[in-house]
Amino acid sequence: MVETGLEAYRFSISWSRLIPNGRGPVNPKALEFYNNLINELISNGIQPHVTLHNFDFPQALEDEYGGWLSRKIIRDFTNFADVCFREFGDRVSYWITINEPNVFSRGGYDEGNGPPHHCSPPFCLEKSKRGNSTTEPYLALHHILLAHSSAVRLYRTKYKEKQNGFVGISVYSLGIFPNTTTEKDILAAQRARDFFVGWVMEPLLLGDYPTSMKKNAGARIPTFTNRESKRVKGSYDFIGLIHYTNVNVSDNSLALENNLRDFSADMAVFMRGPDLFANAEYPVEPWGLIEELNYFKLNYGNPPIFIYENGQRTESNASLQDVSRVNYLQGYIGATLDALRNGSNLKGYIAWSFIDLFELLDGYDSSFGLYYVDQNDPELKRYPKLSAKWYSWFLKGGSSSVEAIELEKDPSHVSIGHFFG
Repeated sequence: MVETGLEAYRFSISWSRLIPNGRGPVNPKALEFYNNLINELISNGIQPHVTLHNFDFPQALEDEYGGWLSRKIIRDFTNFADVCFREFGDRVSYWITINEPNVFSRGGYDEGNGPPHHCSPPFCLEKSKRGNSTTEPYLALHHILLAHSSAVRLYRTKYKEKQNGFVGISVYSLGIFPNTTTEKDILAAQRARDFFVGWVMEPLLLGDYPTSMKKNAGARIPTFTNRESKRVKGSYDFIGLIHYTNVNVSDNSLALENNLRDFSADMAVFMRGPDLFANAEYPVEPWGLIEELNYFKLNYGNPPIFIYENGQRTESNASLQDVSRVNYLQGYIGATLDALRNGSNLKGYIAWSFIDLFELLDGYDSSFGLYYVDQNDPELKRYPKLSAKWYSWFLKGGSSSVEAIELEKDPSHVSIGHFFG
């Protein structure tokens, strides 16, 4: 990381690793591991950005009360956050409570293709024997927002004055564009934005869910009490943005005529874009990121934003000459500059990912890393791809052209960071 020139590193603390039973005794080996990691980063001038929940969850709490489907999770998550703030907060200034809760809730409780794999027919993308796709995604995200706001409130009252850190949440976003210029498709695109990003952002900004969601989901989407609404509203110091690609949206209002509906049917749109479950490369379309940052500026109060994930996907056995990844990064980093010049309150950019790693959706079949990891080597030796050399040159103020970098002839939760002054 030092050789590459990184200024920041984003990683997650595994709740199950730190507190194996979800509550109670802290695992001293986990405490030692994370302390060593944080200390090593800081000693090398690399700023840690720490996520508290990134899809994994203590099985004991899942078995006991159903995890995020129960209000009991609010107290347990807050206590977990308290341990992290207390043990690491003297060195960690940036905390992300939950990573992309909109994706987690939809994948884990509607489509069933993410943990904990809840869904109900006919909405399952993977076979599952448990769940209710019509209600559970809304309930899980509701409890996530309440747990998030509880953790933020704890930090502000107990730790902020001494540690001077910041607590936010990250949101998965797509560049959303209407498929045609018809009023129906324009409204559909806005509805998709409400369901994807407004689902999280409007409660944080206004204390309630988007009107389109409440209208289409009806009684299936939970209601905030006045007290909860006041606590959720404003419960962030910054927003983490996860962004990879764009989609074209067209209207599917006929879906609302079905009495049995899940999150997708309530959204009532058709989406056309890259397959998120394949390992094909993303198109380089950075105008989608510019559009999203501009939307946050105009509609969500221009909050401080860190781009926490953005990167190019390739097959895991692709060449070290990853020109497409260089082109992708060059395009999207250029887009952040355009957004900054246009007044976006953008604070930093962390690409996904520093090294090849185990991906949530397809394990080792796809690759996002700047560094190749030789899985056949017992030492898991790492080799820089062209993108690693380009990014290092970029960070150090060198040439940004692909041709300027000669790749060495090497055999063919985790991030890189650059921050804006």
